[in-house]
Amino acid sequence: MPTASSTKWSSLICILVFFSAISTSYAATMAPRFKEAPKFDNSPNCSDHVVHIAMALDVTYLRGSMAAILSVLQHSSCPENVFFHFVSAASQPSSASVLHLTIYTSFPYLKFQIYPFHDLTVAGLISSSIRTALDCPLNYARNYLPSLLPPSVRKVVYLDSDLVLVDDIAQLAATPMSSDQVLAAPEYCNANFTTYFTPTFWSNPSLSLTFAGRRKPCYFNTGVMVIDLERWRAGDYTRKIEEWMELQKRMRIYELGSLPPFLLVFAGNIAPVDHRWNQHGLGGDNFRGLCRDLHPGPVSLLHWSGKGKPWVRLDANRPCPLDALWAPYDLQETPFALDA
Repeated sequence: MPTASSTKWSSLICILVFFSAISTSYAATMAPRFKEAPKFDNSPNCSDHVVHIAMALDVTYLRGSMAAILSVLQHSSCPENVFFHFVSAASQPSSASVLHLTIYTSFPYLKFQIYPFHDLTVAGLISSSIRTALDCPLNYARNYLPSLLPPSVRKVVYLDSDLVLVDDIAQLAATPMSSDQVLAAPEYCNANFTTYFTPTFWSNPSLSLTFAGRRKPCYFNTGVMVIDLERWRAGDYTRKIEEWMELQKRMRIYELGSLPPFLLVFAGNIAPVDHRWNQHGLGGDNFRGLCRDLHPGPVSLLHWSGKGKPWVRLDANRPCPLDALWAPYDLQETPFALDA
């Protein structure tokens, strides 16, 4: 016979399950609805080589993520060989179930897995000045990909959610690296590298000598990277990034964002990637979000980094000219389609 205590706990568990179900149902109701994407088949000459792609996934940027996924598949020669690794915030389990359902509904043939990222733990590493200004813990998920993804995944292409590809991602994934390189990305040496770090950093000899012995350190955008996970794991680079973040909490050594720790660890030893693979900054500057043009040269990837996102500007009927290049990949259903 059940005791009063066991009955009490049983009732409490039922209540928690009930409210969890309501929360998930509510999140599913509030989430945007997306159309089913067409199925893309491999070309006849495809091998069994898998291209692994990693993306952070949340409800806020889900519309951009869906467009990015579609663009990857549409322009891939071997779309059935592409495997997506999505990272979502462990602090929002109901959102994770909605994300899984949304991805599966629009891409029923997609090979993917969603990994919970312990974002609240990482939040403790972010200095308060950064956390209150513009950052969120999920921005740091890329730091933990080597431990989140299975050991069998040796190399991955990391992509932000505000971009679309217009070329075969297998070409980017095949970027060669020398034996001492962990990352590959387009570099932008015309940017003022010193501005990412504070006078405190540059005035401290033990800190400013960080880049000594490397070739010229340059800015690179962490929204598009090829990562050798085996070398990352072997070199314990997650811990090296965390050490810089811990130092930032004690003395402000860099400006806002998740980029500077990456620069401190990797800048000056990045495998080169052609700029066509990250035509970034299309979202405009981070203050006014003004429209920007493409950089000179060919284009394989369009990246709306910056304040302005194409789906927001399109909905507001204030698009920038290049937002028209994003629109064909938008899978969100319109109210008119829902009423039809």
